[in-house]
Amino acid sequence: MAHNPRPHSTTDISTVEARQRFSEVVNRAAFGKERVVLTRHGRPLAAVVPVEDLQLIRAAEDAEDLAAARAALAEGGTPIPIDDVVKRYGGRMVR
Repeated sequence: MAHNPRPHSTTDISTVEARQRFSEVVNRAAFGKERVVLTRHGRPLAAVVPVEDLQLIRAAEDAEDLAAARAALAEGGTPIPIDDVVKRYGGRMVR
């Protein structure tokens, strides 16, 4: 696995190599801020990324969810109590 010290660089490695060098892969993401793409048969399969990248992804998803919720509220309509939703669609309420 060639090492690229640039912050937020991306390296592709096979899952076989990643298994053999797991600690190094994790350390490169955690401390080197490197994104490591795991491949199988040359195709991207998964990625090991710095936790800061995950936090950015989550923040973006939260912003998207908030925008969708605000748009739904702006449409108006009658609110449906959560108990009615659970009765209709199933699921277990945790209180």
